[in-house]
Amino acid sequence: MEKILQNKIQEAFKVLYDLDIPSPELQATRKDFEGDVTLVVFPYVKQLKKNPKEVAEKIGAYLKENVDEVADFNVVGGFLNLVIDPAYYVNFLKNIYQDEHFGFTPVDEEKKALMVEYSSPNTNKPLHLGHIRNNLLGHSISEIYKATGKPVIKTQIINDRGIHICKSMLAWQKFGDGETPQSSGMKGDHLAGKYYVKFDQVYKQQVKDLQEKGLSEEDAKKEAPILLEAQEMLRKWEAKDPEVMSLWKKMNAWVYDGFNETYQNLGVNFDKNYYESETYLLGKKVVEEGLKKGIFYQKEDGSVWADLSDEGLDEKLLLRADGTSVYMTQDIGTAIKRFQDFDIDSHIYVVGNEQDYHFQVLFLILKKLGYDWADKLYHLSYGMVELPHGKMKSREGTVVDADDLMQEMTRTAREISQELGKLEGYSEEEKERLYRIIGLGALKYYILKVDPKRTILFDPKKSIDFQGNTGPFIQYTYARIQSILRKAGDLVHQDFVQIELNPKEKEVIKQLTLFPQIIAAAAEQQNPGLIANYTYDLVKLYNSFYQSVPILAADNEADKIFRVKLSKKVGETIKNAFKLLGIEVPERM
Repeated sequence: MEKILQNKIQEAFKVLYDLDIPSPELQATRKDFEGDVTLVVFPYVKQLKKNPKEVAEKIGAYLKENVDEVADFNVVGGFLNLVIDPAYYVNFLKNIYQDEHFGFTPVDEEKKALMVEYSSPNTNKPLHLGHIRNNLLGHSISEIYKATGKPVIKTQIINDRGIHICKSMLAWQKFGDGETPQSSGMKGDHLAGKYYVKFDQVYKQQVKDLQEKGLSEEDAKKEAPILLEAQEMLRKWEAKDPEVMSLWKKMNAWVYDGFNETYQNLGVNFDKNYYESETYLLGKKVVEEGLKKGIFYQKEDGSVWADLSDEGLDEKLLLRADGTSVYMTQDIGTAIKRFQDFDIDSHIYVVGNEQDYHFQVLFLILKKLGYDWADKLYHLSYGMVELPHGKMKSREGTVVDADDLMQEMTRTAREISQELGKLEGYSEEEKERLYRIIGLGALKYYILKVDPKRTILFDPKKSIDFQGNTGPFIQYTYARIQSILRKAGDLVHQDFVQIELNPKEKEVIKQLTLFPQIIAAAAEQQNPGLIANYTYDLVKLYNSFYQSVPILAADNEADKIFRVKLSKKVGETIKNAFKLLGIEVPERM
């Protein structure tokens, strides 16, 4: 409809005023005016030097005469409000009714793929609330791009080496007394995290002791014995010391088992894992080649740097004086490896906004190194997830653990559902599955409905509310529709019969027509929130229709069939939209 109108509006300006205009922007008509689609004519009247109302009247008359779907129009100042023939909406529903994947474009495997990197954890601690936002964004963006027809490869870089990993390893070695996930009953990632926290506690005490002996805080932080031991362990790791490598492999295996369990519970997955331990050497090699070519420079202490001052940035360390690599080195190697491994034309990094500068530097360095795909790298920068009592800190053990949070959400869903008492006839297994669907749906929706750039203040209780803009509210509407369809029986399979469209029905179908362009906009803006809030608006309109217009109790068979079919299509669209957000919908609730 929008394309038809845009073409005809361009034609109208050409015929009436001999004026070529770009494709005009249309908007939904404000609720307090009659109409469905509005054209703002003010941008064109300056060129024409004519009265806006007069221009709008002439364009409106031309469209009414030349576009079958335009039933009428009205003009308010320079706003041309077009009334679309109700028959258009009836026919629209008929045309999309059999398409179970309405709004989705089949993936074109002939196209070059997009790679999306998300999660990218460190193997020294479990996933936390911040990782949940990262994983949900990465997974959802991947599904949204796929829905536009783009092949997508989902990946993560597992940060499995470096000083932070050695801290957990060293603390376990010194204080663990042989503890394992099996002997402790802890998930492997939680066990590694426990010793990361332990390292920090011992380190802080040693810094304090050294300061009491007269060292400055700066020197004490550098000379704490446990830190020097961790640095020595890192050097041994890079030299492939057998004992250190054995410990590293053992603890990482524990952590991977833990991560996989968390990913499975969260409903996210990956097509390819990369490991920093396998890519950092390529990064070092590329940096050394860049040094020989004069792209980078070496300081007197032997450290290698990139000078980005001409580009308005500062100098960036790429190799330390002792030859060990930094995050940037690894990211250079990983980016190059990915473009070698896969036929991709672009890459999105889903990483928090505290790394904005890091990615600005990374993309610039890759460009300096001569990689033409450096212009096709994007950083989906998102805001932090904060709690009512402030920020989370891993090393201090003040994080909201991802596993604990998912269990808490399921527990809250159980309590609320039991209070509402609508689960007669459910087996215990069915109840538990429903609690999980509601709890995780609440968590995912609460996080994804917010524009990624914004910081989230997470409140578990608010997220699981059965009223308002929440996952459970939308899930409940879906379940209500399924109940109607079960009662309707064969009506869903009856042929459409000509009806007089009710205004409430029209509003719902108008919202359905927007679904394909909402998917396209969500991909373009890398914002799953557009899908979430579109679905909420659809549900509000459907609930208004449900409360105002009889469905199964309609006066005649034609209306009954139409309303059941409309309900079915709304249910399908909710399910498909929520699939893009990684959220399940229950058949009963």
